[in-house]
Amino acid sequence: MQNTDVTHYSVAVLAGGWSDERDISMQSGTECTKALQEAGFRHVELFDVKDLSFVSRLAAREFDVVFVAMHGKFGEDGCIQGLLETLHIPYTGSGVLASALSMHKNMAKFVYRSANIPAPRDIYVPSHQVIDDELVQHITHDLTLPYVVKPTDNGSSFGVHLVSDAATLASAIASARGKNSGVLVEERIVGTEITVPVIGTKNPHALPVVEIKYEAPIYDLDAKNEPAALHHVIPANLSPAAYSRAQELAVRAHRALGCTGVSRSDFIVDATGEPYILETNNIPGMTEHSLIPDAARHDGMSFSELCTYLIECACEDHEDYLHYHE
Repeated sequence: MQNTDVTHYSVAVLAGGWSDERDISMQSGTECTKALQEAGFRHVELFDVKDLSFVSRLAAREFDVVFVAMHGKFGEDGCIQGLLETLHIPYTGSGVLASALSMHKNMAKFVYRSANIPAPRDIYVPSHQVIDDELVQHITHDLTLPYVVKPTDNGSSFGVHLVSDAATLASAIASARGKNSGVLVEERIVGTEITVPVIGTKNPHALPVVEIKYEAPIYDLDAKNEPAALHHVIPANLSPAAYSRAQELAVRAHRALGCTGVSRSDFIVDATGEPYILETNNIPGMTEHSLIPDAARHDGMSFSELCTYLIECACEDHEDYLHYHE
């Protein structure tokens, strides 16, 4: 598929849905649709997957490839990927298993450790577990305060809490978890927050490392929607050794999880220069304020070129599907 002109394909962009990240997803989908149109694709159409009519149109083979711009549940966790596999249509980003592993932070932690990728120590609290004094005592005995408490299957900082004393731990866990979501309680690593985008499948490579600066306790949704120049430092202010190490670990996480096309791993670099991985986003934000487009621009790749590259990866990863209905 390399050196093949993919712009003659018709593209369905899937966005929206039902997750907490629906609005962000619609922004990503809208901007990716515009970028693909600017790149010269034969036909590009944006769908909000809440309107299930998109399924029949994909099944009717009206589109050659799908650009997945969904974030959170049903879009980033393997659900939409399973549907697209059933329909035998190429799609951007990772497959079912890699998406599920990346989305569920507690499972991703097992993968990181098996691949010797440093990560904060943690305790997983299942959705059905009773939150009582015994649980609090167990956590505070095994982990050192302060903590970061977060849902295992949400993004964009939804449900994230910083806990500095045991008295507020139970309420933070209760607030962070949803009906069917577990919670991860992690020891908080203090240092420089960075993110490392990785693109490609057979030979994935890291884009420039982005340092994230913000005044709030966490890099929340409000900050993420502000101009990138306010919060993104490219390249990150790290020692050459730490910079190289972060890129190497991000590629290792991409490979270990089985990601394809694109991923973005977030790290905290401690005072010794060691990056600790926090999570891997298998469908990162794709708006003008987002981290991957900003890193790609710094690397000489425009937004439309980035979107086109992801389509190229999708077609290469699912080449057999391109001819399935012929």
